[in-house]
Amino acid sequence: MDTTIKFAVIGCGHIGKRHASIIEENPATELVALVDILPREKLSIEKFNVPFFPSLEDYLANRPNADVVIIATPNALHSMQAILCMEKGKHVVIEKPMAIKTSDAKKVINKAREVERHVFAVMQNRYSPPSAWIKEILTKGLLGKIFMIQVNCYWNRDNRYYLKNNWHGKKELDGGTVFTQFSHFIDIIYWLFGDIHDIQARLKSFNHGVLTEFEDSGTVQFTLENGAMGSLNFSTSVWDRNMESTITIIAENGTVKIGGQYMDKVEYCHIKDYTIPSLRVTNPGNEYGGYAGSASNHEYVIQNVVDVLKGKAPIAATAEEGLAVVDMIERIYAAANK
Repeated sequence: MDTTIKFAVIGCGHIGKRHASIIEENPATELVALVDILPREKLSIEKFNVPFFPSLEDYLANRPNADVVIIATPNALHSMQAILCMEKGKHVVIEKPMAIKTSDAKKVINKAREVERHVFAVMQNRYSPPSAWIKEILTKGLLGKIFMIQVNCYWNRDNRYYLKNNWHGKKELDGGTVFTQFSHFIDIIYWLFGDIHDIQARLKSFNHGVLTEFEDSGTVQFTLENGAMGSLNFSTSVWDRNMESTITIIAENGTVKIGGQYMDKVEYCHIKDYTIPSLRVTNPGNEYGGYAGSASNHEYVIQNVVDVLKGKAPIAATAEEGLAVVDMIERIYAAANK
């Protein structure tokens, strides 16, 4: 495939517009359509000179043709919309989370196999230099046996984020704090260490009672596949701005901590017979005017789509990995509701 890869984007919120901008900046890709249920004039998409459609069904019926559809809509719609697109011959990029039910994620995978289309799960934290570095040292076994890991995600999500008449915070469309805010950190656990079991979880809403229909904070304990102890502590109740996203690994041959607001820097590294190399600077976080998101690595996601469709690379985050993350989150919520 030597021509440009054509993309349509469904959902013109902050992330959808971010995808659209990256597509227009990449010489190997072309933006051909935008889709959203809100009127075009309310979406701040004036700079995108492409056809606009008020629904996915309208777009799929009227074209223009795209090779790939990016789905950046409310969480609960991801799986259904992905299946509709694949039935029309499109490859799909699904924003996190892939679904909010494992049964729906499995339907996406089954449809992809049936129609022989690719599914790309957006797990942008994998592209951050500290994440790639720690994956490398774990793959090489430099830390030896892993004893304990701790992931802390302390963010601000207040009334600047949870707006009235918005899908964020609605249980049916959003799914919960772990799905929307922290699923890519669950992915980092899975990517680095595999599945979790023996899950114990406590969830609580401290100051989001009128903002959301679910928890704002939680603490989760679990066991990794190799028997190591693990914990996840998260909150969106931090005042005014994000505090940190960190992962600490205590192991046989060393200790490592990646920290910063977005797991964007190595805060501690002491490993037997090892000196850390210089790492590429992490991209800044997504800024949304009043609140911030995780590191902006979506350009790597788009480039991976191009490379896969041109036969130059494997998929960086597969649908099966997306399913695994949904399954882990579903089991965390099940443990909390026991």
